[in-house]
Amino acid sequence: MALILFDFDGALADTLGDLLQFGQEACDELGVKHTATRDDLNSLEIMSFATYGTQLEVPDNLLDEFVRRCLAKFGEKKSPPGIFNGLGEVVRELSKRYALGIVTGNSSENVKAFLLAHGLTDCIRAIYGVDTPGSKVEKISLARRQFAAGSEAVCMVGDSASDIRAAREAGVKSIAVGWGHQSAETLLRAKPDAIVYSPEELPGAINDIFERLV
Repeated sequence: MALILFDFDGALADTLGDLLQFGQEACDELGVKHTATRDDLNSLEIMSFATYGTQLEVPDNLLDEFVRRCLAKFGEKKSPPGIFNGLGEVVRELSKRYALGIVTGNSSENVKAFLLAHGLTDCIRAIYGVDTPGSKVEKISLARRQFAAGSEAVCMVGDSASDIRAAREAGVKSIAVGWGHQSAETLLRAKPDAIVYSPEELPGAINDIFERLV
């Protein structure tokens, strides 16, 4: 069975507001004088909480604490983040035809709470979160070994240039989504195999990529 891997923040979960709010709160608590904006996220070459902290001018010696605080704030939020309009039904339909996984810099517990809230728990075979050792490339490769060890096709769906580059380095195809944290211009510079601008376009893009592999 072919494998589709999703990034979490910005690809599945609408966390832009949370990232800006929690990043700002963490900066304020740590005494960092920086105002978090969407441009901070769009400019990241590698999308992670650590690189986000660096972009927000958090000193190196406080980066681990910045990451810890941001993850804790996600976990302490009374309700999980929303899902992009129409994406829940798309994920449910895809899960009937493909194995689905999530590769993310967020925690597995935060992802599980999101999946439960949106009725998607049974759709996802595995979560490779910040608590899973290794880089995003290594996590993609691990998922490939676990769920597509033969000649099955693998595709990474993400909203950042680093998702696209990680997919390429891991030897899998990539689809960029235009509804996430980075602009279409930034994503296209990373040269994804396809880009979509609405959840409804995603199944067609996946089919096109997998058909070209046959």
